[in-house]
Amino acid sequence: MDQNQNNNRNTIRTFEVHPEYDGTRLDKFLSVIYPELSRSFFQKMIKNGQVHIADCVLKPSCLVKEGDLVTVCVPPAVQADIRPEPIPLDILYEDEDVLIVNKPKDMVVHPAPGHYTGTLVNAVMYHCQDHLSGINGEIRPGIVHRIDKDTTGSLVVCKNDAAHNRLAEQMKAHSVTRRYRGIVTGVVKEDNGTICAVIGRDPKNRLKMACDVANGRPAVTHYRVLERFCSHSYMEFELETGRTHQIRVHMAKIGHPLLADPLYGPAKCRFHLQGQCLHAMTLGFIHPRTDTYMEFSAPLPSYFQELLDSRRNSL
Repeated sequence: MDQNQNNNRNTIRTFEVHPEYDGTRLDKFLSVIYPELSRSFFQKMIKNGQVHIADCVLKPSCLVKEGDLVTVCVPPAVQADIRPEPIPLDILYEDEDVLIVNKPKDMVVHPAPGHYTGTLVNAVMYHCQDHLSGINGEIRPGIVHRIDKDTTGSLVVCKNDAAHNRLAEQMKAHSVTRRYRGIVTGVVKEDNGTICAVIGRDPKNRLKMACDVANGRPAVTHYRVLERFCSHSYMEFELETGRTHQIRVHMAKIGHPLLADPLYGPAKCRFHLQGQCLHAMTLGFIHPRTDTYMEFSAPLPSYFQELLDSRRNSL
């Protein structure tokens, strides 16, 4: 449940704790509701008395219970002051029009209220200086698409508006190649397949997306099994569309959620991973200036490769 009202300049929002979040730390629960904001931001809000559960005195480490009504007093939006930051970038390719980076885990793509530093945008602003497209405004300069905070891999940044427009057209036409690697729970029987299911906001839980909901949008994910282990499968996914959480929602729909997915997977993961085991490996598109097809691949992150190796050694 999500109830909204305005109180002076603050926005008050109330969320009901669903069964899957019973026993979750309060700061972690809030970071799931607002994935673009950090846990440290909510820890500060809790200490400042901007989060309430009935008449309880709260700490960030408090555990929420099923049925709790968590009220968050969101401060008013302020004019963003997005500054370049000398954050190292793993650059896969760069020219005068585009920059292809390998985004690390736990990095937010673009700033949001309460989280204006440490993002990919801060890093590319420093690296590119004044050479970024401005179509998305000061919050998201150069950003054509995004991947989740805990998803790693290939992402394109545009350095000028002409490149941005050409890439956005390709994204809209679903002509950009986007292949992901992931480890899912359970052994997937079919060697390959296609999932076609509408995706929209879950009407019962606004934290999630869901399949086959009213006002959803068509979504298509192609998959193939690369390796099977005793209780997991190593998969490749190719997106035909690009909906929010698409791979995560589609795999949960067929009973094989991504390993360590905090929203769509089992509550506990014995591998102690931080977020879903998903990597945007390959990105391909027609270059906006040369009209030549180009394709880039980001190597698997070390945590992912080590997990694969451990699964292989356990066979």
